[in-house]
Amino acid sequence: MSLRLPRNLVTKPGPDTGAGVLEVEIRAEQAASLGRGGRDVAAALKRLRDFDAADSGPAARAELVAAAADAVWGFLIHRELCGLRDRDQVIRDYAIPAEVLCRLGAR
Repeated sequence: MSLRLPRNLVTKPGPDTGAGVLEVEIRAEQAASLGRGGRDVAAALKRLRDFDAADSGPAARAELVAAAADAVWGFLIHRELCGLRDRDQVIRDYAIPAEVLCRLGAR
């Protein structure tokens, strides 16, 4: 005679259970939040690139680099908390300049 665990202990909670519904909601919020973070990074880098194209002054540029570094830093931390650890792919996808990468985490 063999012993078999009850089915409710063997399988993960389905989407119809309270735990399953909560997990789906949490994953959806994580995805939405990562999307907002990615848009923030893209916007900060676009402002920096537009500024460089206009060839304005160095004082305001430092603020734009710092803002871009803060956006990238927050986005990378958020991704790591969600289990996404491939920084190199993000750096390639967003074409993050080395100048911004050097300032990550600096205040």
